[in-house]
Amino acid sequence: MAKNMKERFTMALFSKKNKKEETTSYCCGGNCDPKSMAKAETAKSESAGVKVLGSGCAKCNQLKEATKAALEQLGMDTAIDHVTDFSQIAAYGVMTTPALVIDGKVVSYGKVLKTDEVVKILKDFLSHG
Repeated sequence: MAKNMKERFTMALFSKKNKKEETTSYCCGGNCDPKSMAKAETAKSESAGVKVLGSGCAKCNQLKEATKAALEQLGMDTAIDHVTDFSQIAAYGVMTTPALVIDGKVVSYGKVLKTDEVVKILKDFLSHG
């Protein structure tokens, strides 16, 4: 076995990467450049209301529906903004979706809330601001 071949076999066996083979991995696919993050921060600070953060998966959609039902139950005519852009989600500090945001404050993340849970959160938020 040639020396170079032996070195590659040893590196593969022990999961060592050659410097040339190293790659950078991003959870967002590399879309979090400073410009997009600044834009996301601006959007976050300028907009109030109710937001669901998530990719648009089934769980995110369930949270959106529960939130819609909760708002209707409370007689609130508030639009729900569904944020799917990862840089905007990251601007909230959320790494686990779905997440619920009320007036710029993350009130829940990482689980699908039931309608009655969203109602309680909305009532608490309204009474405490």
